[in-house]
Amino acid sequence: MISVDVWSDVACPWCYLGKHRLETAIAASGEDVAVTWHSFQLDPTIPHGQHTPHAEALGKKFNAPPEQIQQMNQRLIDLGAAEGLEYRFDLYIQANTRDAHRVIHFAQERGLGNQMKDRLMRAQFTEGAIVDDADALAGFAAEVGLNADEVRAMLVTNQYDDAVQADINEAAALGATGVPFFVFDRTFAVSGAQPVQTFEEALRRAAR
Repeated sequence: MISVDVWSDVACPWCYLGKHRLETAIAASGEDVAVTWHSFQLDPTIPHGQHTPHAEALGKKFNAPPEQIQQMNQRLIDLGAAEGLEYRFDLYIQANTRDAHRVIHFAQERGLGNQMKDRLMRAQFTEGAIVDDADALAGFAAEVGLNADEVRAMLVTNQYDDAVQADINEAAALGATGVPFFVFDRTFAVSGAQPVQTFEEALRRAAR
């Protein structure tokens, strides 16, 4: 069994691409691989309940004109389309992702972490969902087989907040300054949404 620990953020479009490429490599490898998802927030300072269109948020972050933002987005749109992913940056709304990460921890304890992670990323990048909305999160959780009422009840507490912060602290200790960040068998790391071939080589190395 090869273990792969992945730090990523629901709001990170490169993380969505990296997740898909890793899964493609795993499917091609024939190896038995256990993937564990870890929390990371690109911008933990966003107030809960503050929702900003993607182009506006990115323009402020990089002090860039709309044309430059469109070019940046188009690169991801093209890369995603080549691998069957749809990015709808015209629908994307920036929000705080802390609660989304707590839901992923909740799901992971019940064996549905990967399905929850994938559902939330698709909601963020394709459907324009508000990922700090409790009802939306509960609905997405129900879609992957979790109990929506249990998720709502969890979200009004601080349950799993310590787990989210522990993940973020561990990423810093490992020297991860950005995501996605992949650690194979707690031995070596791969940073970024690398080509499928890079992940295939990492899996071969881990299997030796």
